[in-house]
Amino acid sequence: MKNWSGTYAYRATALHTPSSIDELCAIVAASERIRVLGTRHSFNDIADSTSLVSLLGIASPTTIAADRRTVTCSAAATYGSVAVDLAAAGLALHNLASLPHISVGGAIATATHGSGDRNGNLATAVAGLELVTSAGEVVASRRGDPDFDGLVVGLGACGAITRVTLDVQPTYEIEQVVYEGLTWDALSGQFDAITAAGDSVSLFTSWGDDVSQLWVKTRAAADADHVHATVAETFGVRAASGERHPVPEMPADNCTAQQGVAGPWHDRLPHFRMGFLPSSGDEIQSEYHVPRPCAPEAIEAMRALGSRMAPHLLISEVRTVAADDLWTSPQHERDTVSFHCTWKPDAPAVLRVLGHIEAALLPLGARPHWGKVFLADASTVAASYPRMPDFVDLVERMDPRGAFRNAWFERVIIGTH
Repeated sequence: MKNWSGTYAYRATALHTPSSIDELCAIVAASERIRVLGTRHSFNDIADSTSLVSLLGIASPTTIAADRRTVTCSAAATYGSVAVDLAAAGLALHNLASLPHISVGGAIATATHGSGDRNGNLATAVAGLELVTSAGEVVASRRGDPDFDGLVVGLGACGAITRVTLDVQPTYEIEQVVYEGLTWDALSGQFDAITAAGDSVSLFTSWGDDVSQLWVKTRAAADADHVHATVAETFGVRAASGERHPVPEMPADNCTAQQGVAGPWHDRLPHFRMGFLPSSGDEIQSEYHVPRPCAPEAIEAMRALGSRMAPHLLISEVRTVAADDLWTSPQHERDTVSFHCTWKPDAPAVLRVLGHIEAALLPLGARPHWGKVFLADASTVAASYPRMPDFVDLVERMDPRGAFRNAWFERVIIGTH
């Protein structure tokens, strides 16, 4: 069994498929080592173990609270499916990742994110969760509980998350426009203004002569035409003449609608449409979250590595994410700028390039995305999180026999091999 892009092969020798919570409790309690398998969108071994368990067979309907402020869903549900249920009820989430194909539980456990100066990652919308501990017990926690901020981005190490409660808001529409022709000088001189140009802003580049594409997603407004004209004039860019894929040579058929056509939030905030192959498919991904004040230096460092990256890079994306209080979130206590790379599936070559990228970005305080490929070990990664000792203590209390530990956790968090 492999991850969705086919670039990581799971080492697990057993896959459990319980049909009830009671059955899940029994499986977990009897397993020496186990991890929950989501939509397999991780590019490293964070979700691997001796045994895996899928929650897809457990009936768990999506329910909206009576006050219409939260929704509770299965951790195995995809954001795309939850979004459809919410939209039918006139509700929405604050943001979505570039792919709606990912599971809610897997996304929050790794602090997966969308984009926006004022938008926290997807885990910041979690108001409550339920999980099964390694003792086979069901535990619930809600925002405000002593350990809640440690449990949310739990890296799969505290237990098997079964249900998640998310904050919701009234539905809204989004307009998406792709611009071209952004120069590095314009980005350098107006970085803050550019990332504030929409509710969600993404920069796609190959680190060559200019920034390939500027994707601006804004809530639909009566003066939208004026907003689009202002963006073009202020930043010296032009609206793309047609639909675009982030990877320039790929067709845009699987991308969400662009060119300023308003549509439902869940069909514009992601870059890719549900029901279609996301991204390029056969790929490796890496991502580093840099403190926002260090963004100019990080951009220059990445540009300097452009020629090293070029033979192996499909595309790179730069986004902003707001600070939060979650213990193991890469945005813990700081606004960040994320530097994401989608690579051709040549692992040895990618790892060589990542060595140069980490040499440039880690000294700036970069934190790797937990579910993507990186080289740094616990002495660098875990040490950059001030609440990491509290998180390790929480894991030991929630899972004293270490059933949810795996090679990734011991290498990256604990510092043992």
